[in-house]
Amino acid sequence: MQEPAIQKAMTTLEFLSQDEQARQLYEERQKALMTYTADVEGAREEGREEGREEGREEGREEGEHRRAVSTARKLMAAGMDVKQIAAFVDLSVDEVDAIRRSLSTD
Repeated sequence: MQEPAIQKAMTTLEFLSQDEQARQLYEERQKALMTYTADVEGAREEGREEGREEGREEGREEGEHRRAVSTARKLMAAGMDVKQIAAFVDLSVDEVDAIRRSLSTD
């Protein structure tokens, strides 16, 4: 006894061998399915790449912000004014002031 998949393939082959038009329709459908599958896979890969790029960009931004906070803390320890620090490290005065407050509570 043959496996169900092989039996189905044999039945399909027998059917298509008998009718030229049915065979052409079958081939067109198979091509359409392959095209659709390729398009879906291409879209998935494109989406993955966009996600990876967004993740890298977010990581860079987070790293830059951490660096700015670290630098702001060092400048505060050196006695620099909050407004000057904000200008140097590209943080808002409110952010630098929040850092100053967090240092005074530590």
